[in-house]
Amino acid sequence: MTQTGMVSGGRLTDLVSLGVLASWVPRDAVDDAVEVTGRGARRAGGKLPPHVMVYFVMALALFADEDYEEVITRLAGTLQVWGCWDDGWEVPTSGGICQARQRLGPGPLEELFGQVAAPVAELDTAGAFLGPWRLMSVDGMERDVPDTAANRAFFGSKAGSEGPAAFPKVRVVTVSECGSHAAVAAAMGPAAGGKGSGEQALARRLYPRLEEDWLLLADRNFYSWTDWRAAAGTGAALLWRVKSSLRLPVLQALGDGSWRSVLVSPRIDSRSAARAALLAAAGRGEDLDEDQARYVRVIEYQVPDRDGAGKDERIILVTTITDFRQAPAAVLAQAYHQRWEHEGGNAQLKTYLRGPGRVLRSQSPAMAEQEIWGYLLTHYAISALTCTAATNAGIDPDRVKFKRTVRIIRRQAGDPAFSP
Repeated sequence: MTQTGMVSGGRLTDLVSLGVLASWVPRDAVDDAVEVTGRGARRAGGKLPPHVMVYFVMALALFADEDYEEVITRLAGTLQVWGCWDDGWEVPTSGGICQARQRLGPGPLEELFGQVAAPVAELDTAGAFLGPWRLMSVDGMERDVPDTAANRAFFGSKAGSEGPAAFPKVRVVTVSECGSHAAVAAAMGPAAGGKGSGEQALARRLYPRLEEDWLLLADRNFYSWTDWRAAAGTGAALLWRVKSSLRLPVLQALGDGSWRSVLVSPRIDSRSAARAALLAAAGRGEDLDEDQARYVRVIEYQVPDRDGAGKDERIILVTTITDFRQAPAAVLAQAYHQRWEHEGGNAQLKTYLRGPGRVLRSQSPAMAEQEIWGYLLTHYAISALTCTAATNAGIDPDRVKFKRTVRIIRRQAGDPAFSP
């Protein structure tokens, strides 16, 4: 894409105005999600049936600065184009829209995301693959929600040296495609802590969705023996950073500077005879009980000119790719830094859609969760659109400016950017 907004075959505005986003969140998937979650319309002829409200929640992410009535007015223009808005209807009041959101709940949006969110990069998408593996990453972020009694009771409040935080926070962990920034799996919970709401616990809910042709990148906060075993058990390849305190014995030095090692269950005492016997068996290359230990390959390096606190910091990666001929150490070290694409995707969600430092609008926990699922769906659709446009143009999707794309979509609000 050039600075004038051109892509191969025409302007990006043309792609948006033709309703390309509809192909990523189609009406039939919306209807299926509504039916599966039991949120179908209670009466015929209602002005705000469930499928309209699903697209309305997505539209809230596009028009974060607008009130309910303005957003539904913009959406009504799109629905009229598709023949899905009765000419006799009037734009509902904010109170009516709020009640319709509550009737819908978060379930259909969560179900819909699970149905439609899938990797979108092609084999020729720049930065999307390493050999046979699709580059994926897992990471978390936090979002501020309004400081209502209900939100603070549910999400809690982080306390610092100056007292409780100004706003309750939601923690969201996603698995995303590095090449497109598109999140394909997500879980959320209170950021203030509590059982099951930490980054590791939320990520644990996502590992069963990994695919065998993925290479999952993760920062050192995500490693534990339990989680490594769960993620590796899916058949996906893993490349995770670990803390320097993790014991990684050298079983065999390899020609690319990496070494074969073994991860051992923490249930086996480090000073026990059982551990010594297990390491001896690993040194001989014997088959190991995977509930007790797993073979890995280790890559260690430094970034000596890195600014800030990370200067001269050791970076230690472990991977399930034990044959260095499939992916040499230098290649994996370079691939690991594609994990930062996830940070870029999080910034798109938090800054370019909602706005920097802005608090979500929902006053209750269920509506906050619904709103976040709407953001995830809208971000997914935009990411899929830009990745497809960039791939067709033969350029890196990073060159298609997300903020510019959002502005274009907002300007084209009267066209069918969303399918009814």
